[in-house]
Amino acid sequence: MPAAPLPRPASAPVLLALDTATESLHVALSTGGAARELPGGAQASASLLPALQGLLRDAGLAWPDVRAIAFGAGPGAFTGLRTACSVTQGLALGLGVPVIVLDTLMAVAEDARQRAAAPLAAGELVWVLQDARMGELYVGAFTWADGRWTVHTPPALWPLAEPRARWASRGEGVRVCGNALTACPAAWEGFSPDDAHVLAADAMPRGAALAELARQAWARGEQVDPALALPRYVRDKVAQTTAERAAAQA
Repeated sequence: MPAAPLPRPASAPVLLALDTATESLHVALSTGGAARELPGGAQASASLLPALQGLLRDAGLAWPDVRAIAFGAGPGAFTGLRTACSVTQGLALGLGVPVIVLDTLMAVAEDARQRAAAPLAAGELVWVLQDARMGELYVGAFTWADGRWTVHTPPALWPLAEPRARWASRGEGVRVCGNALTACPAAWEGFSPDDAHVLAADAMPRGAALAELARQAWARGEQVDPALALPRYVRDKVAQTTAERAAAQA
């Protein structure tokens, strides 16, 4: 028997949020705090719709209750971005609702903020570094002020040596988060604690972060027609040749 739906303000819109840009699948409802994390990758396309249906069912809601669908547009895994975008577009068109396009790296920053031991100061700049495979990083920077994030440095693709070239031994004390801190140790060789202050090494675009960004985007009127929702690619080349893979391993 499904749990009784959690109370919510009558004016609060029901928003579904999802992200499949990483190795995990994250889905959430904007009301009631319901969220799920499931294996992503090749399994995301098969498990995404059941996960969304389960969120609605457990909250005592149905598809007609949904006012908009938010998705993490990337940057991230090529197949994952296409999965999230296509499922979001299909659902939004079927329901006749708009789409909210979210920045996956901003969701990582928001997850780190929510999990931080202390509140961020106004004007705090946070760099997000995610493993992009192929010896590269997805990187973006965001500023926290007035209860929201703003883009400081748009998402880009960096080689593994770029963080060291920019920040190591300069005493700038940059604030960083993201899975590249553990997945890409070569990017941090030569760093000291004074070079980079880790906000959350395990930060991901988790459901609670997606739901918060979706609520804020809805309040600002940042909805788009489903046909205009597109993934955010920052890499043109999505695969390596056999020789390139062998060189990278060497």
